Parts: sequence; structure tokens; C-alpha cells
Amino acid sequence: MSYLKEFKKITTQSLQIMKKQGEKISMLTCYDFSMAKLLDQSGVDVLLVGDSASNVMAGHETTLPITLEQMIYHAQCVVRGTERALVLVDLPFGSYQSNSEIALSSAIRIMKETGAHAIKLEGGQEVLDSIKKIVKAGIPVMGHLGLTPQSIYQFGSYGVRAKEEEEANLLVEEAKMLEEAGCFGVVLEKIPADLAKKVSESLHIPSIGIGAGKHCDGQVLVMHDMLGINTEFKPRFLRRYLNLGELIPQAVKNYVADVKNQDFPNEAESY
Repeated sequence: MSYLKEFKKITTQSLQIMKKQGEKISMLTCYDFSMAKLLDQSGVDVLLVGDSASNVMAGHETTLPITLEQMIYHAQCVVRGTERALVLVDLPFGSYQSNSEIALSSAIRIMKETGAHAIKLEGGQEVLDSIKKIVKAGIPVMGHLGLTPQSIYQFGSYGVRAKEEEEANLLVEEAKMLEEAGCFGVVLEKIPADLAKKVSESLHIPSIGIGAGKHCDGQVLVMHDMLGINTEFKPRFLRRYLNLGELIPQAVKNYVADVKNQDFPNEAESY
């Protein structure tokens, strides 16, 4: 069942309609112009300019080091390569946690300087004031609950969250809080599938899962993981659709050999 032709341009309203119609939402991370063109042409609904750029693009151990300016740069690149997909941008660590005024200022900078369509931020009740202020300014906000990587040092690991009843109940409450605060959707990361199902069915807004089972209204993966560029990361929830970690080195080895053997360029490749 596909409704791709119905949406020439994906908006937050499109995602709401997709949830109501039972069509699953596809989301992938993206950080540059060339990949944005390829992913957008392939029918992905949402391109997330994730703070995971800190890991896969810059080589940092966590998402914490990436700055607002760097996120803006990546978002500018993605927007220029996108025609159909909704472009969603993460607010990076330190750009919204201290108070709602700073959060609004950060969100405004992203929207004005990138041309993106929405922002995403992590957390529950502690960021409600920021969400309300950003939404009131006319900026669409997606929430993020469960495993929130910007809080990794507080959690101590990247393990599954909300396995215990108390944390699970809090997550359900906070999901409803995010909806009431005006979020147009919420990412549920690394929580039990049954809990994600409960949350998704209790919300009017779409849920996007990563490591949260099949009952969410959509799914998101990091592009580098899905394409097999990042070969070290092997979580249970990841399905690799390509193995570029092997294909790219082999192609480069062939190129190097052709150069060394004076096989490249040949006469047909010369002017």
C-alpha cells in the first residue's frame, strides 16, 4: 500500500495524514547535498539532519561536541539537495537545555539560516517550556524520548530504556505532555516494542521508532549504518541494506591499481 503520489511535498500535515491512513513514515539521517538528492529521489519521507553527524561525519565518540553552527551548515547542504522530503534538524546539546529563550533563539537560527522545515529536541517535562515557546513562534517541533543520546553520560550506557514499570509509566506520561505542548511527532528510541505500541496508540501525533519495534508510525535509521558505511556499529535493531564498507574500499583499490599500472586514463578517457 503506497500513497507516495499523493504527497508531492511532505509536510507535518502529511505525516499526520499518513498516521491516520496507516501508512508508515520513512526517515533517514542525512548531512550533505549529494546524499540528500539521492535519498530524496528515492522517496524517503523525512530527512533528519541529526546530531549523529558528530559521530559519523566528525568522528566524535558522542553527539555532544557538535555545535549549532555545524548543524546549521549540514542542514543548509541537505535543504539544497531536497525537493520532496521534510527536512528535520536536531537542536544540538547546549543549544536549548539552559532556558527557553536560548532554545527559541537556536530554533529560529536554524529555520532562518537553513530553510529547514522543523526542529527536533530531546527530553520530556524538563523541556516543555522550550517546546511551547518554540511552537508558539510558529516552528514545528518533534520530540524525542527513551534513549536520548545527549544524556548518555547521565544514563551511563546505550542500553534499552524504560524496561522498568516506573520509567515506562513516566515515558507514557511525557509522550502525552509533548503532544499537548504542541509537538507534531515524537521519536521513540530503544524502548520495549510493547511500550512503543502503547505510546503510539495513545497519541494523535506520529511516533517514529528506532529500536522500538514495528508498531510505531514510522522508522528512522542513521544513513551510515543502514548503508553499511559504519561497520563497527551493530545494534540489534539495525538492518543493513548495503555494505558500502566493503564496496567502497574495493572500488578505491581498483582505481589505485589502474593508476599504478597506467591503465587509467586510457585513450578513450583522454582529450
